Amino acid sequence: MSIKSTIRRWWLKLYTKMVGEKATPEYIARGWAIGMFYGCLIPFGFQLMLSIPTSFALKGSKIGATLGTLITNHFTIFIIYPVQCYVGNKIIGGSLSYAEVQNAMAAVLKNQDYSTLLAMSVDLIVSFFVGGALFTVVMTPITYFGVKAMVTARQKRKKASAK
Repeated sequence: MSIKSTIRRWWLKLYTKMVGEKATPEYIARGWAIGMFYGCLIPFGFQLMLSIPTSFALKGSKIGATLGTLITNHFTIFIIYPVQCYVGNKIIGGSLSYAEVQNAMAAVLKNQDYSTLLAMSVDLIVSFFVGGALFTVVMTPITYFGVKAMVTARQKRKKASAK
């Protein structure tokens, strides 16, 4: 099986979960946006503890809030977190190079230990949250409106085919 067909199957499965929920487009999109918000901003491992209660409070899809956090997962954090920290460091006027950020994040991810993260420089920790905030500001509205458009289109197609 090729990588292209694997990615296609994965995307179709995700798309089906995304648009197949029996709810309003706004409800579904709100849940996914909540998940994306926490997936970009909060360190891996704490996201679900925040996204699920928030989805109850803001009346969003619990499935979306859960799956939306998966932007950061065991495979993507090796790419996303170093970029996020590097960008955040540049925003705060820091002087960390991408290689320094990548090495520091690799140590944290290898040990999977937040004490390692806390022992690192304050600049890197602040950089993580500043970069995450930027990604959150960009990705949350894109997710909301993108998911809402997909769900709306799917529901219109389904309604038209039922006639």
